[in-house]
Amino acid sequence: MTTSTGGRLLTPGEVASLFRVDPKTVTRWATAGRIGSIRTPGGHRRFREAEVNQLLAELTTDAERP
Repeated sequence: MTTSTGGRLLTPGEVASLFRVDPKTVTRWATAGRIGSIRTPGGHRRFREAEVNQLLAELTTDAERP
């Protein structure tokens, strides 16, 4: 799925795979405001791929610091 701006939207399961966590964890992050999400007309959460990749890069960089 893509947005009108051309960005790809990821499901909680896809995001969970990238972070190696359970999809429910991703939903909790979204509820807490840790990661942005949008709702589909059916009420499902979707995450912007660019935002997910940015957060993943930030967390990876933090983990690599001594």
